[in-house]
Amino acid sequence: MQETMNSIHEVSKSYDENLDTLKKELGIGVSFDIALREFEIGGKKAALVFVDGLIKDIPMVEIMQNFAALDRHDIVPHTLHKLISRYVTYVKALPTDKLEDAITKVLSGFIALVVDGMPEIILIEARQYPARGPEEPDIERVVRGSRDGFTETILFNSALLRRRLRDPRLRTELLTAGTRSKTDICVAYLEDVANPDLVRTIKDRIKDIKIDGLPMAEKSVEEYITTGNWNPLPQVRYTERPDVAAIHLLEGHVIIIVDTSPSVIIAPTTYFHHLQHAEEYRQNAAVGAYLRWIRFIGVLVSIFVIPVWYLFATNPQLLPASLKFIGPAKIAKVPLIWQFLSAEIGLDLLRMSAIHTPTPLATALGLIAAFMLGEVAINVGLFNPEVILYLAVAAIGTFVTPSYELGMANRLFRLGLLILAGVLGLPGFMAGLLGILLLLIFTRPFGVPYLWPVAPFNAKALKSVLVRSPVPILNSRPSILKPLDRSRQPAMGAARKPLGRSLKRWSKKDGNEEGE
Repeated sequence: MQETMNSIHEVSKSYDENLDTLKKELGIGVSFDIALREFEIGGKKAALVFVDGLIKDIPMVEIMQNFAALDRHDIVPHTLHKLISRYVTYVKALPTDKLEDAITKVLSGFIALVVDGMPEIILIEARQYPARGPEEPDIERVVRGSRDGFTETILFNSALLRRRLRDPRLRTELLTAGTRSKTDICVAYLEDVANPDLVRTIKDRIKDIKIDGLPMAEKSVEEYITTGNWNPLPQVRYTERPDVAAIHLLEGHVIIIVDTSPSVIIAPTTYFHHLQHAEEYRQNAAVGAYLRWIRFIGVLVSIFVIPVWYLFATNPQLLPASLKFIGPAKIAKVPLIWQFLSAEIGLDLLRMSAIHTPTPLATALGLIAAFMLGEVAINVGLFNPEVILYLAVAAIGTFVTPSYELGMANRLFRLGLLILAGVLGLPGFMAGLLGILLLLIFTRPFGVPYLWPVAPFNAKALKSVLVRSPVPILNSRPSILKPLDRSRQPAMGAARKPLGRSLKRWSKKDGNEEGE
């Protein structure tokens, strides 16, 4: 039995035996896209095995032309060495004595060269995946800034990172997961910055993935490396922007790129990482700080405006005299709690409909939602106008949240608070707040406190979270990541003093010249 297994997994000197195994395992003759091209090299039988559609045509032509002119003395003895060093002219070619490795590489887009009498197979990388060009992400648009975004091809994505970080210490380690899908997963980090324990933990968790395939790409990987549970809070951050990924690498985070996905994973992250947006850093520091605070307000509104308004509307004794106007002017036919719940469900239905609606019909869908549903529901007395108003405000706050995953978590928190306030009143609302706070406190993705720098408290880091500071004074990396190199730049004074002196000298010299 062991001999049979070895004969299957080891490359044999017999050309026919190797080719029979490849035909059987790859389904050559059954699968139309697995191609086999047999020919001779210096009188020896040879074959090229590849997936049609994943390789470039020009390298194939060059390889065949090089082999056609060879005689037997050109390739013997030392056939493997001569073929790789002289005649396989493509940039990357490597031998393997494992048939399993050859099969996996062929399905990944390599060309397998099988030669009679040679106990190795030469793997030639000439792959060209079907891919779109880098485009601006729909979710993370900016007024000013780069318009390139990650694509579904892992090689393109790593190149976009390399373009922004020309640091020789940037490591992009390639791992594979999925017994059937053989999905490529790249772990990128700065070797002299990222915490080695963090890098090791992430790589170990990826290696421990035991599943047949990862067709959902980065989302499936996330649930494995974060030991997926029912916690709605996002424990990693997604981005489709190479500049956002690059700045997180500089801070000491680890980037996980999964092939076939245009989103990369940033790990680890805190709650406040999900509230940052590239637009804040594409504007003046004062404008960026203003935008950040507006975003904070929008997020708070998306969670609390509906349950708080409902609580006060149903318990007017909780309001001071100056706020007695809060509450519905007249009572509708449907209780307030059911109005809000049905409106929330309706909003989710509209959101899902918008995703599945073709673009030319999206305007018609908006008109139906605005006039035929909302307006008619108010006119017939099913909904109070205030319900529609506050639901719209909460929805805007949800859309203001930069992280789509955090926006959905906040939506669940809003529904939970609303139901608790409707069932138990003020005690239920307070219990819900306490539950959310405890969940935030005890969530620790990769051992990092989710509420840092609030808990544990770090005044300097909290200041940088609350206020978008000018880049020249951001000279330290987040301490919670335990980076190897904590400083990003020299002290501001030391960096600017020589420049100030040179400007003074230049101004003085320029003034003297004008006077003369």
